[in-house]
Amino acid sequence: MIYTPHTDEERRQMLDAIGVGTLEGLFDDVPERVRFPHLDLPAPLSEMALSTELRRLAARNVNLEDTPCFLGAGAYRHFIPATVDYVLQRGEFYTAYTPYQPEMSQGMLQAMFEYQTMICRLTGMEVSNASHYDGATSLAEAVLLAIDAAKGGRRRIVMSPSVHPHHRGVVETYLQGTDATLHGPDDPAVSAADLIPLVDTETAALVVQTPNVLGRLEDLDGLADVVHEHGALLIVAVDPISLGLFKPPGAFGADVVVADGQPLGIAPSFGGPSLGIFATRRAYIRRLVGRLVGETVDTEGRRGYVLTLATREQHIRRARATSNICTNAALGALAAATYLATVGKQGFRRIAELCWHKSHYAAARISNVAGLTVNSDAPNAPFFKEFVVDLPRPVREVNAILREEHGLIGGYDLGRFFVGQENRMLIAVTEMNTRAEIDHLAGALGRLVS
Repeated sequence: MIYTPHTDEERRQMLDAIGVGTLEGLFDDVPERVRFPHLDLPAPLSEMALSTELRRLAARNVNLEDTPCFLGAGAYRHFIPATVDYVLQRGEFYTAYTPYQPEMSQGMLQAMFEYQTMICRLTGMEVSNASHYDGATSLAEAVLLAIDAAKGGRRRIVMSPSVHPHHRGVVETYLQGTDATLHGPDDPAVSAADLIPLVDTETAALVVQTPNVLGRLEDLDGLADVVHEHGALLIVAVDPISLGLFKPPGAFGADVVVADGQPLGIAPSFGGPSLGIFATRRAYIRRLVGRLVGETVDTEGRRGYVLTLATREQHIRRARATSNICTNAALGALAAATYLATVGKQGFRRIAELCWHKSHYAAARISNVAGLTVNSDAPNAPFFKEFVVDLPRPVREVNAILREEHGLIGGYDLGRFFVGQENRMLIAVTEMNTRAEIDHLAGALGRLVS
């Protein structure tokens, strides 16, 4: 690919068409004194010298490859198999945008079909789209689906306070300008079962998250039955990695399951881009937003893949659109599909088991440190990958010391989520954290409080 695709003859034809003699003539209206201003730039470097300088600057960054990290709260460091980047960087996929021409897009369409299939198996649901921007937009679209599907003009959404605050904020933004209202307590220690009394005949949906923003697993047994008795839908947000170990929300009767797919082969990358997972029941397939890829056969009986139910998308029938979503995160979905296909069923379970055991080992080590308390407001609640540590001083101070004196990236400052929790740290432990790193963290925290 050349940087200047136009030939001299093509440029001459374009200039003749607009009545300009030369290329410089296009800039006659720009004052001459500002056409070529002096720029105080350093002397030019050779490519080799420039590469050396850029590497030197990059080495000043703190990166997750060289620094033990216990920061989570929505974006996590998980192992990414080499196959993921290899597939993503293939030109056929990397430059693909919208597969409106199925005859030209069979590779991407099949990949998205496989992605949808694996997401349905993970979540226990019947239909998955491909896909949304991130977990926050997936949750917001799930709420809109529930309002649209509700009978009797229901406009009340009950949301658990332990749903990720950033995701809740996106839902609030989506609901602005509508007559829908968001309800729920402020205490993140409130369990999903405690929300049942808030569900009434005006409620369109109950929204819960498991593991929740504090890493705790919510008990979903019987929750869907109670919600459905009131004519509402149950929306469950999950950590996709947890589905390798625990019963999926679909098995508990959830109507919509959403997740942020970043843990599935996508690097944290300063918080994005990510992937929004969205799965639901067949009953709501015509209310599903985003793209849906289906399998069919051509006139000669050969298997093929196409965009299905596309007539309800806003680019075709805007007046009947169910959402303003007009693009997707196909490359992120491709990463997730490649990741899941690479690790396989047993490998995926093993990753979840490692997250479980390593996070519990870390919690046990830290709880043995005098002056530190783990999950003080719910000591017996099961948790996955994340847990809360009460500190005797603000988290921001502790994290600064961990980084500067111990070479560690500490946990998340819950004071950024909840008022009055500036001394509570949310620690995330994945399969990437070694026993030595965990012991190092426990020892460093011990020295901070001794």
